Amino acid sequence: MIINKEEAMRFILATQGLLGEHVYEGKQGVRDFIKRVGCVQYDPIDVCGKTHEITLHSRVNGFRKKMLYDLLYKDRLLIDYFDKNMAILSIEDWPYFERRREKSKTLRRSEEEILAVKDEVVNVIKEQGPVSSSDIDFGKKVDWSWSRTSLSRDALDALYFEGKLIIHHKNNTRKFYDLSKRHIPEQIFNSVDPNQDDIDYYKWMVLRRIRAVGMLWNKSSDAFLGIVGFKSKQRKVAFKELVEEGEIVPITIKGIKDMFYVTNKDINILDKLNCSGKRTELIAPLDNMMWDRNLIQELFNFEYRWEVYTPAKKRKYGYYVLPVISGDKFISRVEVRKDKDNKVLRVENIWWEPNIDKSKYTSRLDNCFERIMNLHNFNYLVKV
Repeated sequence: MIINKEEAMRFILATQGLLGEHVYEGKQGVRDFIKRVGCVQYDPIDVCGKTHEITLHSRVNGFRKKMLYDLLYKDRLLIDYFDKNMAILSIEDWPYFERRREKSKTLRRSEEEILAVKDEVVNVIKEQGPVSSSDIDFGKKVDWSWSRTSLSRDALDALYFEGKLIIHHKNNTRKFYDLSKRHIPEQIFNSVDPNQDDIDYYKWMVLRRIRAVGMLWNKSSDAFLGIVGFKSKQRKVAFKELVEEGEIVPITIKGIKDMFYVTNKDINILDKLNCSGKRTELIAPLDNMMWDRNLIQELFNFEYRWEVYTPAKKRKYGYYVLPVISGDKFISRVEVRKDKDNKVLRVENIWWEPNIDKSKYTSRLDNCFERIMNLHNFNYLVKV
């Protein structure tokens, strides 16, 4: 199949629920979007909203943070777990991550210390219910993924990754853990891994990541992060077999030498690329659409790097900068910050893309700022 670059851009936006009028609405829309893309990435940094909140806000008409909280910690239809890094996914996907849970047992840095206290941690939770790391004190520090941390935190983390615990709820970024079997439906919790071998697992994950972005190429990409044992060889085999089985369809884009792939389930979207009702949305730094930034640069001619971990002197733009898309193109990037004490949303910088007539888009962008302000129940918007 051969398409042009404009059709490719609109296709990705359509699969993301960003083209034309909203297709996702309210609490059910949150669940439907996450089921469609597999997962949304989680990150605790909160400058103008956490990345998963901004991602959902840009897709789901009427999104409120309580909708997501309820789906995670009351309805238990969604779950926090590791997919493409830390993520939020549907509870039905739990069995497919058995390989991740098994692999996590070999990735721990403080194996002996954790083994010595695991049973004690589980018994405390059995007796007391949900706990956070501050509720259990072993008086010891150990090596952790990022740095040294308390043994209680590392033990809870290890039990979480191997599936014995889930996040019961959060108080801001503070996590409270409980036994998984208390909250995951029995038929899901006891299900065997649906993937019979590693190649089945790789193919399932490739399909999942293509749907998450909308369209991918057979290249090394951040979109494939988090897949256990997945390297170039496994990626090529997975793509080859998925094409042979008709699960994914090769796409040639005029003017680009690389081949792209879409899922067979999504191919019909190419016939529905109407861009009526041009929306303008802020895009989160870890938004699904931005997982392969080289692909975005190739198709949309938009270069984006998340500079949150870049030293200030070396940043091209700013600490936490959001791309802005209007209709079927990126028009600018913005730096927006919350002033929680005064309930003010501050727009600190706007960088317009070349050849953009900003007079045509200023009011649309202001509308984006007002909607983000409303998401946080703020009273004022200030453009610095």
